[in-house]
Parts: sequence; C-alpha cells; structure tokens
Amino acid sequence: MSGRQLRRSAPMGVLARFGLTAYALVYLMLGVLTFDVAFSNGHHETDQRGAMQAIAVQAGGGALILILALGLSAYALWRLAEAAVGAAREEGKTGPRLQSLFSAVTYTALAATAFVVFGGRHQSQAAQSSSLSARLMVHTGGRLLVAAVGIVVLVVGIVLIVQGIQRRFEKYLRVNKMSETTRRVVIPLGIFGSIARGALFALVGALIVRAAVRFKPNDASGIDAAIRTLADQRYGQTLLALTALGLVAFGLYSLVEARWRAT
Repeated sequence: MSGRQLRRSAPMGVLARFGLTAYALVYLMLGVLTFDVAFSNGHHETDQRGAMQAIAVQAGGGALILILALGLSAYALWRLAEAAVGAAREEGKTGPRLQSLFSAVTYTALAATAFVVFGGRHQSQAAQSSSLSARLMVHTGGRLLVAAVGIVVLVVGIVLIVQGIQRRFEKYLRVNKMSETTRRVVIPLGIFGSIARGALFALVGALIVRAAVRFKPNDASGIDAAIRTLADQRYGQTLLALTALGLVAFGLYSLVEARWRAT
C-alpha cells in the first residue's frame, strides 16, 4: 500500500476523527479555564496541561485523560501522514505539508503531556517551558534560537488568523454533504475559532521573542503567560472573554470537523 493510499484508508480516517475529537475537548476545556480567569480570577494553569489536569480531577478523569492521550497520539500520527504525502485536496503543495508537520510535532508533545498528566506528575507546562528557555539561553546562540522559535510560533499564529479570515478550512470539509443549517453554524465557528487561536499563538510567539531580546527566560512560558498578559491589560476581562469564546468556538468547530473532515 502506498503512503497516499494509507492516508486515505478507513483506519487512518478513524484515527483522524478520534484525534480531532480529543483535540476539540482540550480546546473546549481551555476555553472554560480562560472564562474562569476572566470572571473568577481563577488560578488554574490556562494552557493545554491545565485543561488536562482540570479534566483529570473529575470523576473518571483518569480514564478520560488516557483516552485523550491516545486520541492526541492518533491526531499526531494522522498529521504526520499528511506531512508525508499531502493533505486531502492539497497533495503536492509544500506549505500545507509543512503545516501538517508542525501540527504533528506539536500534538506529539501534547500527547506526551497527556500521558504525563495520566501518570500523576504535576510540574507545570509553564515551568517546563521557562526551564527549557533558561537552559537554551545560557548557551552560545541560545537567545537567537529561542527568538527563532518565537518567530516561528508568531508566524504560525498570523497564518492561522489569515486562514480563518479567508475561510481556508472550508476546503478540508465535505461541505457538500452538510445541510444548510449545519453550514450556517460551522462556518462562523471556524472563522472565529481560527482567528482566536491564531491570535493566541501570535501572542505566545511575541512573548517568546521578547523574552529572548530582554534575556528573561521566565517570560517565555507559553499559552498560560499569554492569557495572563491579556488579563493585565486595560480591558483584560473583555479580551479574556473574547479569547475564551474563541477557544470554545474552535473546540466546537473541531468536533464538527471530526464528523465532516475530508480524510
């Protein structure tokens, strides 16, 4: 079986939908945690690990985290297959394949995080990120490397915003199989969710670059730091509420994508 046939196979389609569902649940919980910060001054970690830990403490949470870990692993494997042979309707194009590779690496790390949470270890993702940044910065060229990572994350965020505005996600969906009502719901969710996620990624990238320029490793601490930064702004509550709505919208869109994605 060729790589392209494997990517189009029924088992790979099941992996994709399983992974997208797990991916959606993480973003839905992240949106809920961000609402908590906005309106209750919550002190949970507002990042993917924090979302997983919030799930883990619920009744049956351990089993759900294990399912999430397996789902995120499946999602990473599916995106790796897309990187190798091209995404549906994008075969032969380098840009989408690189984006799939970036997603595969990102969600391999998220799956590893889910397995760690399942195993009961609780070092925060922010602390891990800061520690890694600190270790890198003490080496020759380390600050440049951290800055380069920040620029990559910033660019990815901008690309996600542009793709949301241009409704690029539509070409990956079996829109012709949807009802008119479904399309009216899915498209706004995809636009708003993609823009919100992209803006958050862009802010994370900007904070990483700033940390490298100022030589402050503790500032390069991911999504949690970005959300706390928004909270400190003049209209912080409003910004956080919009971010939370966007993350929830993206989670809901991802659930729909799990059903209608062209795999």
